[in-house]
Amino acid sequence: MAFASQFELLDPKSHASKVFDCGNDEMNQFLKRYADKNRKLGLSSTWVLPEQQASDSEAKTKLGAYYTLASSTVTQSEIPHDKKLPAYPVPVVILARIAIDKHYQKQGLGKKTLITALRKAVELTENGLPALGVVLDILNDDALAFYKTFEDFQPFDNDPMRLFISMKVVKQLG
Repeated sequence: MAFASQFELLDPKSHASKVFDCGNDEMNQFLKRYADKNRKLGLSSTWVLPEQQASDSEAKTKLGAYYTLASSTVTQSEIPHDKKLPAYPVPVVILARIAIDKHYQKQGLGKKTLITALRKAVELTENGLPALGVVLDILNDDALAFYKTFEDFQPFDNDPMRLFISMKVVKQLG
């Protein structure tokens, strides 16, 4: 199946989020039950990659992948960073969730989704959202192994399941 040319903000009226299955119940339930609610509350935003379908179709579009971004702060002592930072918490973008439907796993869509999410984080900062970098909270060892293939992510000193990449490095990724 071919996908749309770009990720879109989740729209429960046109996207079939209830049939998305990445193989992880927590990630599936977030998309089905909480992603849109969190957007309405201003807590996070979720972008999805819909499958292409005929323009005259009224059916909801199946999804191949999604990612969720939120804003937060972290303290200087938490960040694996060698620059001098203020003693108070600094803003970051949280890549809170990234998931690929199990029909499309192991086909390069995870990398595409990650790069797209990082580019969206850059776009948000260029449009006024301050952020020193992107933080990823890793769900499990399999996900950690995936992210470790990208050498620019640095683990937090106090939590190896939490990774950081500076916005400067993200911008260089292109």
